[in-house]
Amino acid sequence: MENNFDSVVDMFLFEANTLLEQLDEILLRVEEDKEFSADYINEIFRIMHTIKGSAAMMQFNGIMTISHKIEDLFYYIRENGLKNQFTEALINLVFKCTDFIKNEISKIQNDSPLTENIKEYEIEIKEMLDVVSGKKEHVSNNNTIIQPQSSEDISEINNSGKRYCVKVDFDDGSGMENLRAFMIINHLKDMTSNFSYEPEDIETNKETIKDILQNSFRIYFDKEKDLKLGVDVIKDTLNIKNYTVIENYAKTEDEIKLEAESNTASVSAQDNNQANEQSSSSKQNKQSLISVNLSKLDKLANLVGEIVITESMVVSNPEVKNLNLDSFTKATRQLRKLTDELQDVVMSLRMVPVSGVFQKMKRIVRDMSKNLGKDVELILIGDDIEVDKTIVDGIADPLMHLVRNSMDHGIEPADERIRKGKNPKGTITLTALNTGGEILITVEDDGKGLNPDNILAKAKARNLLQKPESEYSLKEIFSFVMLPGFSTKDAVTEFSGRGVGMDVVKKNIETVGGNVVLDSKLDKGTAITFKIPLTLAIVDGMQVTVGDTEFIIPIKNIQQSLNINKKDIVKNTDGSEGIMLRNKCYPIIRLHDLYGIDSSIKELEEGILVLVEAENKGYGIFVDKLLGEQQVVVKPLPVLLNKFDIKGAGISGCSILGDGSINLILDVINIYENTLED
Repeated sequence: MENNFDSVVDMFLFEANTLLEQLDEILLRVEEDKEFSADYINEIFRIMHTIKGSAAMMQFNGIMTISHKIEDLFYYIRENGLKNQFTEALINLVFKCTDFIKNEISKIQNDSPLTENIKEYEIEIKEMLDVVSGKKEHVSNNNTIIQPQSSEDISEINNSGKRYCVKVDFDDGSGMENLRAFMIINHLKDMTSNFSYEPEDIETNKETIKDILQNSFRIYFDKEKDLKLGVDVIKDTLNIKNYTVIENYAKTEDEIKLEAESNTASVSAQDNNQANEQSSSSKQNKQSLISVNLSKLDKLANLVGEIVITESMVVSNPEVKNLNLDSFTKATRQLRKLTDELQDVVMSLRMVPVSGVFQKMKRIVRDMSKNLGKDVELILIGDDIEVDKTIVDGIADPLMHLVRNSMDHGIEPADERIRKGKNPKGTITLTALNTGGEILITVEDDGKGLNPDNILAKAKARNLLQKPESEYSLKEIFSFVMLPGFSTKDAVTEFSGRGVGMDVVKKNIETVGGNVVLDSKLDKGTAITFKIPLTLAIVDGMQVTVGDTEFIIPIKNIQQSLNINKKDIVKNTDGSEGIMLRNKCYPIIRLHDLYGIDSSIKELEEGILVLVEAENKGYGIFVDKLLGEQQVVVKPLPVLLNKFDIKGAGISGCSILGDGSINLILDVINIYENTLED
């Protein structure tokens, strides 16, 4: 029973958080439009009504009370309208109340005691209701508490005169049938009040479970249109085993039994001929969406990876490789096709749009704009891109840090921006980009940027310099900002200046296997990019060798491979090499030099040049030879290796091949940035 309760709590938390995110988006749109439209009012009413019902079921009284009173407030507004002069005050009040609910939800997740004294919120909601209804001219402080508005008690309607009865049975062993029934009734109330149900006290009386198990949960309707609404709600409810509609319910008991038998028989008929839409429904009509614990998806993804490795072991087994069996070759091709499809499905299960976490930043920008007196526009680009759920969870807190930093550190006050010839309104741009090999998440502002001289001076004051100041590149100077306790803010404010932030950002991004790149120009702005590789994925790669070391180059980055003609080689004055192809010069990187590998092949004409490209940056990678295409499972590098900056050296991960050998996977873009751009 405890496990069932935990699952219901999880369902409540998921639903409440989703609804609160929707409510934040609605309020931000209302603030932009400067009025509550009828659709927005109805949507807010529905959201608060749903949260109220779910919280009441879970006995989270504070959440239930506040959401109930907001629901009452919007019920009045829905019926009587709202003057535009009250729009801003109402938005602020609802934001305050939703923040309270979010805080309570956080306490539930952390098993902390919930808030008991909510009188302050009740008073403010009551005063707002008095103001919008014309009873008061403005909000003031008093101790009057709004009483819930009376509503029709549908359980008092006489059931004997109803034309239709819907009997609902829940899945065997689902548990808490009375609360599941209450959820159906709560959702149905959003649509109609012309119904009644038995047993009546399902919300408060656990004994009603026995009645429901023995006699089903009964919902009564008089009109066909209300019946259809009820059936639609039941169809979309989880854990429904079946339901039966009995017509002409107001008959003698014998007639009712005959009618029930007739309708039960029609259930089978409906499965075969779809004869009667209102007869009954089975599990085919249940909701097609389910929530799955992320750890189960992690395990599934790992299993698929192991299947791919095992497949490679079978295919490359020397005992069967030389037998030249056509049937075996066909079977392995089919197996490869199926594993490819399986991997695509498993990866798609974990993909969610980044819009969820991006949209949350709108609230931060809105609140800080008001507190700091700055006019700032948030621009979202690529928020429809889907990425792994683990990545979305991992970037939420770092994004919040960066947006707050941009608002507080970066964007100047309007008068200062005007003096610099800038638009008085600042902009913060969030961008998501899937390059195929990694996810790039960028936070960019058009503020004052970072002053490298100031950063270097602070680093010197803290004895962080390990060489003369003149020898530090911009990239090295900006890296000081990522150190724990390092802050460019002179004064501590509510939002920043305590030296906590960028080091946390870096640590969180490294936890999901990524790294942070910072770029800034004085008085132009700052751009911070998260580069997160697609870990736990299966990719097609080209296996190459350099000396005794084997590497994997992702196929998607390879343009071509070729033998080098000496006449095409170009040598620059700084000693670097390039090759002329199609009237374009591509720089050459020798892997044996880059990684200090002992190789007998030194001359470019003796090896193979693999021409690669990523983010419109093309160059050639010189290797000893190609071993062939290989499908590999990308495994993340151990966190222990982060201190050696393995990713910065151009290694994105590793893979275990069928023969048990470990190959390092090259990060094409990082090699370019850290070798050719330095």
